[in-house]
Amino acid sequence: MSTASRFPGPQPGSILFITLDSCRYDTFCAAHAPNLKAIGPLHRAMAPSYFTYGSHAAMFVGFTPGIAQRAEPFVNPKFGKLFKIVGGGFAGKGTEWVALTGRSIMDGLKLRGYRAIGSGAAGWFDPGSPTGSLLTADFDAFHFPGNTWSLRGQLTWIAEEIATAKQPVFTFLNVGETHVPYFHEGAPWSPDHNPCVPFGTNNDAALCRERQRACLEFVDRELAALLAAFRGETIVVCADHGDCWGEDGLWEHGISHEKTLEVPLLYRVAAV
Repeated sequence: MSTASRFPGPQPGSILFITLDSCRYDTFCAAHAPNLKAIGPLHRAMAPSYFTYGSHAAMFVGFTPGIAQRAEPFVNPKFGKLFKIVGGGFAGKGTEWVALTGRSIMDGLKLRGYRAIGSGAAGWFDPGSPTGSLLTADFDAFHFPGNTWSLRGQLTWIAEEIATAKQPVFTFLNVGETHVPYFHEGAPWSPDHNPCVPFGTNNDAALCRERQRACLEFVDRELAALLAAFRGETIVVCADHGDCWGEDGLWEHGISHEKTLEVPLLYRVAAV
């Protein structure tokens, strides 16, 4: 069962920020993902880093994936950021969607009256770890499911948080099903089989492609109600990085390569 009936509408002005962990751009292009693809034009962007912590640390201070060759706000954060943290004596160019003060976009939005809630599936988001505590410190509430295939539980938690919020929410969701081992609840294969292992000798690029696409299509179905609840509000969806599937003899991420940096980016912004 999906979480289709569990989402109340958030307060006006709310923001939804979703990262599809490790999702390759070509996977997104190939997948049947009508709910995600309806958000806005799909951009082939370059991520700020090639692993989860580095990319989210950058995105949480406004450096979302972008296209350096395009002089266009939001598509190129160097030209105009979606979320601009004002600092270093530089107030911005006037091309930003919103300018914020604070340690992070969560902290900055909280100073503007938002409630910041988040759920992250990747292990880097474990609030009980030193690194996870850094990534999650500025959220009012954060949920870590303990594995990368608990999207339904994450969505249930988010729905409950939105239902009780009395102010606009900044809702962050890191989706883990598209991360190795490319597994989703109910999948007809075991999470114990990972076809993409760094330096592995039994990797399978075709299976990686098939399973990540299947996981993304599962994710798209499960996200339908959340995306519908934020209809008319601001939504940003991207991957934090991609994966290598044998290109140049490389596998997975944590290495700087075109395929670990190439990610999908979609967004729809509303007035603030």
